[in-house]
Amino acid sequence: MKIITSIFDLNKEIKNYKNVGFVPTMGGIHNGHISLIKASQKKKKKTIVSIFVNPTQFNNKIDFKKYPRNIKKDIILLKKLNVNYLFIPNSKDIYKFKAKKFFLRKKDKILCAKFRKGHFEGVLNVMNRLMSIIKSKDLFMGEKDYQQLYLIRKFLSKKFDVRINACPTIRTTDKIALSTRNKLLNKKSLNKASQIAKLLIAIKKRSKFSSSTFKLDLSDYKIELEKKFKIKIDYLEFRDEKNLKLNNLKNKFRLFIAYNIDRIRLIDNF
Repeated sequence: MKIITSIFDLNKEIKNYKNVGFVPTMGGIHNGHISLIKASQKKKKKTIVSIFVNPTQFNNKIDFKKYPRNIKKDIILLKKLNVNYLFIPNSKDIYKFKAKKFFLRKKDKILCAKFRKGHFEGVLNVMNRLMSIIKSKDLFMGEKDYQQLYLIRKFLSKKFDVRINACPTIRTTDKIALSTRNKLLNKKSLNKASQIAKLLIAIKKRSKFSSSTFKLDLSDYKIELEKKFKIKIDYLEFRDEKNLKLNNLKNKFRLFIAYNIDRIRLIDNF
């Protein structure tokens, strides 16, 4: 595996991205990331993984500082996976050139965009820069961060003529969606997260198979979950898979949640 730390060296090393798949990450490599890498390796001859903890998408400085980082461990793991290239830029390199800035319209300020001011503007701006640098035509992303996936597809896929390969959320045997942030949770919190996930899976199944009689108002479930697990829920909503509009259970839909447990914010969808 070749480790590249500058745009200059990257351009020198890779001149043709035709058969190169791109997996953008913020590190803390886990089985979710591994599934993306394997999907890229299956489809493309070579794979490039980026590790960059983007400061502009954190609306909380403490959250940015606390975000789990272990670059040495990540490198060892990526080498074992036979990744061809690892791009580890610094902020100065990423933000040294001029690029279009993205701003969300009112209709897009839903779910996490409503509660994390400037977060997705930061995501879109850094992905616009990364995709300008890494000119792969196949981007591999997970469905766990579904709103992120939706917005990148909406704003950037046509601009760069890129296929956004959406890969299923990877879960533990306890049904917890894999996330780098999970490393910040203790055993008690992980147990709570497991119980919450199982209950939400049950709610989704009930809505899917009994849509004619299922109660659309999720406020009672929200209150029940907050009281039972002593958590703060930002949102619990059914949204259309295609356009993220509030769903009446007639079209293909997902159940979205974001909640804080022991000051750690988790998101998921089912």
